[in-house]
Amino acid sequence: MPLPRLPRTVIVLSFVSFFNDLASEMVVPLIPILLATVLAAGPVALGLIEGVADAVAALLKLWSGRRSDLLGGRRKGLALAGYALSNSARPLLGVAGSWPVLLALRSLDRVGKGLRSAPRDALVADAAAPEIRGLAFGFHRALDNAGAVGGSLIAAAVLAWSGMSLTQVILWSAVPGTMGVLLIAFGVGEKPRPAIAAPPPVLPPLPWSVLAAPLQRYLLVLMLFTFARASETFIVLRGHELGMSVVELLLLWAALNLAKALTSTRGGVLADKLGKEPLILFGWAAFGVSFLLLGWVAHSVWLWVVAIIYGLTTGFAEGPERALISDFAGEETRGTAFGWYHLMTGVAAIPAGLAFGLIWQLQSAEWAFRYAGVLALAAALSMHFWAWPAKLRGNS
Repeated sequence: MPLPRLPRTVIVLSFVSFFNDLASEMVVPLIPILLATVLAAGPVALGLIEGVADAVAALLKLWSGRRSDLLGGRRKGLALAGYALSNSARPLLGVAGSWPVLLALRSLDRVGKGLRSAPRDALVADAAAPEIRGLAFGFHRALDNAGAVGGSLIAAAVLAWSGMSLTQVILWSAVPGTMGVLLIAFGVGEKPRPAIAAPPPVLPPLPWSVLAAPLQRYLLVLMLFTFARASETFIVLRGHELGMSVVELLLLWAALNLAKALTSTRGGVLADKLGKEPLILFGWAAFGVSFLLLGWVAHSVWLWVVAIIYGLTTGFAEGPERALISDFAGEETRGTAFGWYHLMTGVAAIPAGLAFGLIWQLQSAEWAFRYAGVLALAAALSMHFWAWPAKLRGNS
């Protein structure tokens, strides 16, 4: 069946994410390689860097999402500022002289993500009708993942054929990043300001207790799942341990993101037809099984196989996971709801990254992946038996 037509705003924001991720993924898969080679740091440093970076972003997402509601739905300015800040900080990662400096720059990059993510997600939800929101978020995630594919392929090609260093590749990431900033600046419109200034909107209370019961349960289970959702850069670090070259690692990263891009839109379409909850449950369970399998991988060939399976299966849940938030929030509070979503995932990011890195360093990579796999399966079971939103809507 032909897909419904998506609004222009959704399409433009999806391409903004495409260019931003094109820039980001010229850099992110190189971070574990920089740590393991140039900066002589290990999995604990990687876990701390990614955990702190995600937590910093998450803490800002609640503020920025709520701020966009307080501005009467004028969200573009916050999103634009976030993209611009990330594109200013990210290229400097290539000249970091130590892992604490890399941590500071990576955190600044994620400050930009914190500013933009909740307002941008709310912009997507504002533009898409309820019956196509799964498709809208799935398409957005597909373009986001496609940018990740392109960025890692560009980095691999440049390193293989141009003779550039890692530092030079990271610096050149500013070019596609700038294209994304220009696209949101000039390609996304906003509601015109009224001729007479309206009084500031009265927002519902922010405290956790006022959230709908289904949303509370979903966010708590999502937080548990986040403890399992270790950074995918650990897959790159595992490949490095198994003796894969930098170019092969970048190709692996591209294949993983291509797999997610291939199923993200389809997952959104299925969520609109079947409901978002089954797709989320499938994606989380697939994550758990994939990480358990990664715990037994001892050869690069099998790392390729499992990473691609992981990408194909988890891609189905990326759009529905966000689209479900909009089911529990009205237009005037949508930014706040997405802010809570991002905050809950970020609160768990630092302990999740540190726990994964410590288990890796004190035991082994195999035990770290198995730990994450078991936690993810526990979250999927909790979703099904305790937080299944379709069963709770009548009690909210």
